[in-house]
Amino acid sequence: MLIPRVITAIALLALLLPTLFLGNQILFTAVISVFFGAAIWETQRLFKKRFALPVGVCWGGLMAYLAWNFQAFMGDATNKVPQILFAMSAAFWVVRILPLLKKGMPEQGSYAHSAISTMYTLTVFTCFMAIAMFYFRHSAIYLLSVMALVWIADIGAYFSGKAFGKRKLAPTISPGKSWEGAIGGGIAVLLIASASVHIPVLADSFTVHLVARFGWWVTVALLVLLVATSITGDLFESMLKRHAGMKDSSQLLPGHGGVLDRVDALVPVLPLAMLIDLL
Repeated sequence: MLIPRVITAIALLALLLPTLFLGNQILFTAVISVFFGAAIWETQRLFKKRFALPVGVCWGGLMAYLAWNFQAFMGDATNKVPQILFAMSAAFWVVRILPLLKKGMPEQGSYAHSAISTMYTLTVFTCFMAIAMFYFRHSAIYLLSVMALVWIADIGAYFSGKAFGKRKLAPTISPGKSWEGAIGGGIAVLLIASASVHIPVLADSFTVHLVARFGWWVTVALLVLLVATSITGDLFESMLKRHAGMKDSSQLLPGHGGVLDRVDALVPVLPLAMLIDLL
C-alpha cells in the first residue's frame, strides 16, 4: 500500500505544481475540470445516484467553461454572485451538516436525503470555484497557503492524536479522531501561520493578508474557525462513506482512494476562506 501511495503522491505533485506555477490557463482549466468532474462523479456514487458518470462529465464541462471564461463571470469586483454562493455554502454546513454529524444521515431515497445530496454537490462546486478564484484573483502561493492550513491541521491532528489522543471526537463516524488530535492540529496551524508572517517569500499569503486586514486576534479566531470547518468536512465525508458502505469515494488515486478523499476537508474550508477574502 505504501509504494502505490508514494507513487501517486509524486505523480500528483508532478501534475499540480506545473498547473499552478506555469501560468498556463489551458492547463489549469483542464486539470481543475477533470478533478472537479471526478469529485462530482464520486459524490453521486456516495449518494447512490443514477447516471453518476454523465453527471460528473456535465459538471466538469461547466467548470471548464467557467474557468476558461473566469474574467467574464467572476472578474468583476461588483459581482455579488460569488459572495452569495459562498455564504450559502457556509450556511449549509452550519445549519444542515453539523446536526447530521450527531443524528446521522436520513434514509436513502427520502426528500431530506435528496436535498442533502443536492446541497453537498453544490458545496463541492463552490470549493472548486474558490480554487479558481484564489488562483486568478491572487496567485498560486496564495491558493496553496489556504490549502496548507488544512494540510497542517490534518498532520498536526494525526501526530497529536497518536501521542495524546484519549477522548474520541466522533467514535461512530471516525473512531481514530480525538479531541486532543483536533486541538493539536489547531495549535500546529496557529504556530506555523504565526511563523509564516515573518517569511518574506510568503508575503502574498492568506495569513499575512488576514493579519494586515483584521489584526492578530481576529486572525487567530478565523484560523481556529477554519480548522474546525476542516474537521467537519472530513467527518461528513467519513459519514457519507459509512452510509454508502464504501471504504473510499473511489479508486482513482491508488493508495489514496478518490478525489473526494483528498479534498473532503477542503470542501467547506475553501468557500469560507474565499468568503472571508471577499469581505
